[in-house]
Amino acid sequence: MEKAKNYILLHLNILLFSFTGVFSKAASVQFNRHGLESIWLYLFLFLMLFNCFIYALAWQKVIKRFDLNVAYANKTVYLIWSQVWAVIIFHENLTLQNIIGLLVVFVGVMVVQRYE
Repeated sequence: MEKAKNYILLHLNILLFSFTGVFSKAASVQFNRHGLESIWLYLFLFLMLFNCFIYALAWQKVIKRFDLNVAYANKTVYLIWSQVWAVIIFHENLTLQNIIGLLVVFVGVMVVQRYE
C-alpha cells in the first residue's frame, strides 16, 4: 500500500509539472496576440514560475522514496500529459508520430518499473 501511495505522489507531482508547459504556451499565445501590454502574459508567466517552484519543492520530497533511475524514468510521463493538454486545451492535432512516440515513452517506463 505504501508503494502505491508513493507512486501516486510521484505521478501527481509529474502532473503538476506538466502544467508548467501549459502556462508557458498560454503566455506565448498572449504575447503573440497582444505583445507586452497583455496582463494575461504576466499572469501566465507568474503561474509558470510559481508552478516550477512548487514542483521543485515537491519533487525533492518525492524522489527520496525512489531510486533515481525509477523516478526519472517515470518523469518522462510528463510528455504524455503535455500531449494531452496540447490536444484538450490548445486544440492541437494528435498525429500518428505523436502516438508512436508516446507509446515508446510508456513502454520505456514499464520496462524500468518491471525491474524495480
